[in-house]
Amino acid sequence: MGFFQNTCKPQGLGGKIMVATMNIGGHSALAKWGLSNLTLKDDLNILEIGCGGGANVKRLLKLCPDGMVTGVDYSEVSVNKSRKVNAKAVKAGRCDIRQEDVRRLSFADNSFDLATAFETVYFWDITASFAQVYRVLKNGGRFFICNESDGEDASGAKWEQKIDGMKIYKQSEITACLKQAGFLQVTVHRNQNKHWICFIAEK
Repeated sequence: MGFFQNTCKPQGLGGKIMVATMNIGGHSALAKWGLSNLTLKDDLNILEIGCGGGANVKRLLKLCPDGMVTGVDYSEVSVNKSRKVNAKAVKAGRCDIRQEDVRRLSFADNSFDLATAFETVYFWDITASFAQVYRVLKNGGRFFICNESDGEDASGAKWEQKIDGMKIYKQSEITACLKQAGFLQVTVHRNQNKHWICFIAEK
């Protein structure tokens, strides 16, 4: 497996290097920009999907000091790293990290106030996955998606060629699928210079 394939499902030594790189690399700037578009309350119950190395779990815990953050990822390497990064919060009962597939989430209906997905929907079956996210959100809950590529830049197509199974969706595709899943309102924010994009969909 090529090194960059670890962006999809980190495995082995290469996967460990990848999740560590994600935690300290350019994803941090993207996450901070994306979250600047989102209003958060202190006590939210949050599901962070595709939690990778756990940096955004940690960021969300800080932003919601009275809240709970559950991180899920289908990579064992990512789950282990995320647990280590957030060990204090896990011990305090404010954080739970689980190995799960977004297409088959184990949580009960109407469980979360907010679900987040940073740099991960490229690898999803978005029809099945968005339906699952909709199911586990409370009425009035929000689904936040943050992508480094809006599907309009040439570099995005290059990454699709490098990584098997990667699909960079355009704004219209994600918006249509969110509405198909049942989300009532979809707000989009873009950074035109960098081609960054985020979606806030309300149930």
